[in-house]
This record gives sequence, C-alpha cells and structure tokens, in this order.
Amino acid sequence: MSYKKILFPLFALVMLASCGSQKDVPYFQNSASVDLSKSQYLYDARIMPKDQLTITVSTTTDEAAVPFNLTVPTPYTVNSRSTYSQAMLQAYLVDNEGNINFPIVGKLHVGGLTKSQAETMIQERIRPYMATEEKPIVTVRMPGYQISVIGEVARPGTFNVSREKITILEALAQAGDLTIWGQRTNVQLIREDSTGQKSVHFFDLTDANIINSPYYYLQQNDVIYVTPNKVKAQNSSVGSMTTLWFSATSILISLTSLLYNILK
Repeated sequence: MSYKKILFPLFALVMLASCGSQKDVPYFQNSASVDLSKSQYLYDARIMPKDQLTITVSTTTDEAAVPFNLTVPTPYTVNSRSTYSQAMLQAYLVDNEGNINFPIVGKLHVGGLTKSQAETMIQERIRPYMATEEKPIVTVRMPGYQISVIGEVARPGTFNVSREKITILEALAQAGDLTIWGQRTNVQLIREDSTGQKSVHFFDLTDANIINSPYYYLQQNDVIYVTPNKVKAQNSSVGSMTTLWFSATSILISLTSLLYNILK
C-alpha cells in the first residue's frame, strides 16, 4: 500500500480539526457600535422558591427584636465530645409557593420580591407588635445560590454564587471559558421562574448587545449550555470511524502475521 494512501486520511483529519471559522471566535465584535445606555440599571435579585434567607430585625431596645431574631446553636466537636458554639440566626427556606413562616406574624409571601421589597413588607407586618416609638430595621440577605454551566466549557459543573448577582460572562469565566469547540453564537440559558415555569433563551457572545439583554444577569438555579460547533460534531464522527478503521487494520495485521507463521 502506498504511503500517500495511508497519510492522506490522517492529513484530512488534521485539516478538518483546524478548519473552524475564525470569525465566530472573538467576543463583542460590534462593541464600538452598540448603544449601552439601556444597560444602565442596577440589577436586584428576586427571591425564588428553595432560597434560604437570613432575616435580621434591629430595634432601639434589644428586647423588642428578640422574638423576631430566632437563633440556632451551631454544633462542633472538641476532643471527641460534641458541644455548641455561639448561636447563629436561623435560615428561612422559601417553599414552593414562595412563602416563609416568620415568628409572631406567621406565613409571609416573599417569592418574586426583591430584598428591599421583602424588607419593607416584613417591617410593616411586625410594627403592630412593637411599641409605637419603635422603628424596626429589617435586613434580608440571601447567603448564596447555585448555577450550572455545562457543554463545551473547560470546567463544566455547578457553582456556588456567594454574592447576589452574577452575569453570564462571569459564570462562563468560572467554568474556564468556552473551549475551541464551543459555539459562541448559540449559548443557551435554561431558566425557571418563581412559578415553576421554564424557559430557554439564546445568546450570541460575538454580539455586544448581550449586555443589554434582560437575561444578562443570572438567577438562582440557572443552567447555561454551550453547544458544540459543527467541527466538533464532524470530528466526533470522523474520530469514531478512524478508531474503527485502526482497530480493523490492527486485527487484520495480527491475523496475517499469525497465518504467515503457521504456513511458512
């Protein structure tokens, strides 16, 4: 068999792997012509089912706030004996209907509210249980939430977000950015809102208008999927065929060698 016939498939495979379109690789290709004035708003995360909230009530007298600041002891081990550290504020788990059970006032619907809206509502609900001169200050915090990045990225996985807002670009950066096989013009975002309704949204990272998108900031439990480009799909098919070809060739050579040794 001619060496050219052997080397040609391998050369074609290498060329196929390197023939990706370079024009679809750089991000923000039209950034100079994009109007970013629409992006001048401050994103405020909204409370979603399964969020865990910490709620602190502050008053001029400690006694007035005590009923609303429930605490739980934190266990730890010293010399193989269990003990408890200083008490921490109890976390409130938002149920599937967007409600929490708050001391004294009972059930509160916080799903879909921003932090400031939830603070105002709780403040109004607890004020009747305090002296008229008290002006309680309510602070709501979301300790953290999770997002997932899968597909053609360097480090796919689920990531914990310790702050209350993160952009799609920051999420991709946490996953090590897209691989060379990632389709930058077709990044998908799967989102579930506070009512359980799911939706899919598409991003083109080569278009700087992504910054103006209402989905530029991620929410709790968002999933980002980076689809593979055509080159990756083709290489996957060619790679499988090449593996089978080499396997068959190896078996054929082994059989030929065996027959040769038997018949010589």
